[in-house]
Formats: sequence, structure tokens, C-alpha cells
Amino acid sequence: MSKRLTEAEVAAYHENGIHYPLRVMSSEDADRLAQRFQDNGDIIKGRLNQKPHLLFPWLDQMIRDPRILDAVEDVLGPDIWCWGSQFFAKPAGGDAYTSWHQDGTYWGLSSTDIVTAWVALTPSTKESGCLQVVPGTHRSQVPHEDKFEESNMLSRGQEIAVEVDPATIVDVELQPGEMSLHHVLLFHGSERNRAKLPRVGFAIRYVATHVKQMSPHRETAMLVRGMDRYGHFDREVAPESEMHPDAVARHEAIVDNQLKILYAGASQAGKLGPAPTDARRDSAM
Repeated sequence: MSKRLTEAEVAAYHENGIHYPLRVMSSEDADRLAQRFQDNGDIIKGRLNQKPHLLFPWLDQMIRDPRILDAVEDVLGPDIWCWGSQFFAKPAGGDAYTSWHQDGTYWGLSSTDIVTAWVALTPSTKESGCLQVVPGTHRSQVPHEDKFEESNMLSRGQEIAVEVDPATIVDVELQPGEMSLHHVLLFHGSERNRAKLPRVGFAIRYVATHVKQMSPHRETAMLVRGMDRYGHFDREVAPESEMHPDAVARHEAIVDNQLKILYAGASQAGKLGPAPTDARRDSAM
């Protein structure tokens, strides 16, 4: 029995690779979270914007929110890891955008039982550069090219090497406190923010516990619901307090390891700095 979505909504998600909008918090709660992000904006960037839930208890709480997890469980099942999280923030009138891509291209994971919960903390509209998707494009992996373009928010500036028909594009407009769910292989991107206010969203990457990392680098994840019957990931630890020294040290090691996977095969440094030595060596083998 579904916890949050109807059977028809679950079927539509599997057919289209996207479901929205889902109200997961009040607009007032979203405003408070957006303000907390703005208050920490000088910190939550670069590598510290990779898995920031390991550094801030209020984000650790967010990835465990049952209003989010109930919907995720409906598409992934009862046993769930949080594999990653990241803010996607665009300043008003800025040039930041994301190219058309599929999330799982460089993640190295064994299965497509992976979903991104994208939670809007400010209005996410066509004008402000909302998520755009092409429904039904999640059935297979397509080639990507690394562009390393400065304004592209993606770590490698990766872009699908196929044309997107403008007539097939859907704008995923969300109000503060609403969420979308999208499949790991769905074509998606976003344009720059032409509005007068920042656009802030928090993307949470959830994976079913049977999924494993296929690269030689063993990964970590946070068990947020159910049980781990497989042991494919080492368990992460919740932060003791905001930017606690122990949490910062753990986070640094975890992100360094993850970048060996994300930058494998990269020809140059990306948004998160030089590829770790192991990643460059792997790409030369």
C-alpha cells in the first residue's frame, strides 16, 4: 500500500520519470530554511555543498523528513539510503544554469533505483530558472560530453550529446515547500534566473539499499529508512552540531573519496577543484 502517492501517481512516475508537485512543508518552514541557507551561504559552497547534511543538523533532519520519505518509499521501497544532497542556488539576474544531463552518468551506481527529491525553498518558476525535464527520457543512458563551462552549475559541465526537442520540454514550477521527484536517468536542466529574487532548491539523492557502487572506491551513505540487508555502503554519522570539527573532518574524507568516482575520466579540474590523484590515474588506465 502506498504511503503518500496514489497507485496512479506511482505508475505515472515510472512512466514519465517525474512527479510533482508534492507539498512537503509549509511555505513558512521553507522560508526559514531558505534563510538558514542564506545565513550560511559563505560556507555552503564548493565541496561543502556536497552532502551538507553531514555538516548541519537542520539538513540531517530534512533528509529524514517523513513527508519526503513517504513519497520516496512509494517509488523505491522501504529500505532507503541518502546517498547525497546539494543546494542549487541561483542569484537573481545571475548567469548560473545547468545543462541538459542525466544525474547518474558519473555516479558509478549499479542500478537506476535512485530518485532525486528536489525541494523548493523559494519560488521555482520559469522566470527564476526552474527545473526543466523531458518526460519519458529515463529509460536508457545516453552519451555525455564534458564542457567545463564557467556558468554551468554541474561539476564537470556535463551535457547530453543528443538534441532536445523544445516542444517536449516541461517546466517543473514549484512553490516554496513543494517537491518534485525525478528519476536518475531523466533528461533535465535549468535556465538562468531572470527573476528579482534568488532561486534556492535542495536536492536529496535517495537510493534503494540493494544498489551498490561499481567503482573500486567503497562509498558511504546515510540510512534514513528501513534496514540495510546488503552492506554495500559504510554508514555515515549525523553531525554533532553545525560545522563540528569531527563532522568537518569526516565530511572532508567522504567527499574526497566521492570525487575520485565523480571525476573519473575527467580531462581537467571541475567545479569542485582538481580531481583527486586516484581519479586521474584511473582515467589513464
